[in-house]
Amino acid sequence: MIKVKTWNPLKWGMLMLWISLAINFPTMAQDRPNVVLIFVDDMGYGDLGAYGAKDMATPNLDQMAENGVKFTNFYVSQAVCSASRASLLTGTYANRLGIHGALDHTAKHGLNPEETTIAEMLKEQGYQTAMFGKWHLGHLPPFLPTKQGFDEFYGIPYSNDMWPQHPQTKNYYPPLPLFFNDKVVDTLHNDQSRLTTELTERAVNFIQRKKDQPFFLYLAHPMPHVPLFVSEKFHGKSKRGLYGDVLMEIDWSVGQILKTLRDNGLEEKTLVIFLSDNGPWLSYSGHAGFAYPLREGKGTSWDGGVKVPALMYWKGKIPAGTFQTNPTMTIDMLPTIAKLTKADLPKLPIDGKDISAMMLDAKAKSPQEAYFIYYNRNELQAMVMGDWKLYFPHSYRSLVPGQTSRSDGLPIDYHMIKMEEMELYHVPSDPSETTNVIAQQSQIVEKMLRLAESARIDMGDALQNRDGKNNRNPGRVE
Repeated sequence: MIKVKTWNPLKWGMLMLWISLAINFPTMAQDRPNVVLIFVDDMGYGDLGAYGAKDMATPNLDQMAENGVKFTNFYVSQAVCSASRASLLTGTYANRLGIHGALDHTAKHGLNPEETTIAEMLKEQGYQTAMFGKWHLGHLPPFLPTKQGFDEFYGIPYSNDMWPQHPQTKNYYPPLPLFFNDKVVDTLHNDQSRLTTELTERAVNFIQRKKDQPFFLYLAHPMPHVPLFVSEKFHGKSKRGLYGDVLMEIDWSVGQILKTLRDNGLEEKTLVIFLSDNGPWLSYSGHAGFAYPLREGKGTSWDGGVKVPALMYWKGKIPAGTFQTNPTMTIDMLPTIAKLTKADLPKLPIDGKDISAMMLDAKAKSPQEAYFIYYNRNELQAMVMGDWKLYFPHSYRSLVPGQTSRSDGLPIDYHMIKMEEMELYHVPSDPSETTNVIAQQSQIVEKMLRLAESARIDMGDALQNRDGKNNRNPGRVE
């Protein structure tokens, strides 16, 4: 007798569901994008063609803007090196972590290894990780990149001006060390002209070696922070002197990264992010960038110091030509990358939120109610809420009027200005922050003050001599 199997609709439905899942959800390695994070130093908001620059060519970065999303109100948490980097890599306000200012060779502290960096988060997902360039989160062994989630590190431990040739601090800094992983392999003496090219070559090599695995590449160019150096292939090529030459080489570097992704069939599998750590160091005049149309620059909480160019490109995922005007901040990068890579968030609380919707949709608003801008250790100097930016009374530096710009790498003078009262600006209609409208916007100010008080309770405010309830300690070597 022949036994005939009857049709089982339940089993058939399960089979079709399995086939559908297999078609619509690729394998883990395919479904989770590679991430390339390019972080430059002291680039001004107005230094790229995509942001209005007319006197130098930045075709690769301009192409990123055309093919991806350009943010016009992207903030860093602080307008200074170490603090800005801590916020980017941890998704947390740097002052909460005890990272302030710019750490140098005398620092006994650094980013606490108990904090989770983007690299550590992605390593848990099987990513290969590498960091090339400027670290600046602690030069002592417990704080180096290889102890913070990076499989590979090649670069310098702090800023490229922290060396014996600094024009204002002769004999203060030791020779600038060049690291390979956790070992010093060389020192930079009088010449950094090969640095941008060499970091780019190592980044390209890393992509080529890891192309068949998910990877995270953090390329942190030490320039256009002074001192400025450029390779022979770009020397004298711009209309803006040495600074323009340096930016052209950085743009070339970005082009090399994009070309390598394209040549290896990785464009549709890779999210590329380009940011600056803060605005231009205006006292270096001819060797500094432009913040125009923004006010002031690095070392201040005005938009020229804390608002930076921000471009993101992911072929086939981010719609070309997206123009995002709503505010966001570097603290949002870690949770956004976590969302896109399906990674778990850090165990310790973070401040950032997922902004992936803002990358894809120009109309999407920030998930954050407000952003808080600290400086000078733990001073709450400003905050951003939607279209509004509120300043609290504080002192800030500004160029002494009437000085002549220099092109020899030496700085001109700052003086301090004291803001006596709170000031409020409507950013979309007043990007240069020239018209204080606080008297006309009492309801907006009241809401912002309530949020500011919550921040002070949480993270403190040195301007009011207040400690925060939820701050954490940096790592420290006694």
